[in-house]
Amino acid sequence: MLLDNQRGEASSPLSIDTIKRSVMDFLREDAGFAQLITLNTEGYPVGRTVVASINEDWTVDLVQRSVHARIGQWRRDPRTEIIWSGSPHRSNRNLRPHVFDWCVQIPRVVFLRGEAEFMTDRELVTSFNAQCAANLAAGRDLAPMRDRSDITSELIGVHIRPVQVRAEGFGMGAESWTWRCERS
Repeated sequence: MLLDNQRGEASSPLSIDTIKRSVMDFLREDAGFAQLITLNTEGYPVGRTVVASINEDWTVDLVQRSVHARIGQWRRDPRTEIIWSGSPHRSNRNLRPHVFDWCVQIPRVVFLRGEAEFMTDRELVTSFNAQCAANLAAGRDLAPMRDRSDITSELIGVHIRPVQVRAEGFGMGAESWTWRCERS
């Protein structure tokens, strides 16, 4: 379901399918690292930068070292947010600012809100090996090689099931889109 982010404004000439494809292409080709937000024991958001691999169904697979505090945070509260940001699209122009004119383009930003679910060892190994194969194929070979025993003893896999995605900077000016994700 698409939510109306431009209350009272003319609708965008871009279809939601076009926006979703542009967002997915951005996440896979341009965005790079993401910022991950979890909640600490006091309920405050905690952010850090991570590698977050997006899947075609908008789920995200994270392979993390098992020593991180975020693992305990997810065990207490699986709600999480992942944010990717990048430079403005070359055609973005903020010609109708809503409040202030800063004379700058709107950056591309994607906010994915979801819930963390821990992977089984089999899912972790499969995800780790798939991400390694993609990295090696792209010439990214600095990470340590790991065997199954090393993967399952030192790493943990987390699958983020999306609830909602919000995208900004993929249309004209401050245009934004928000859609809810169906649980599979």
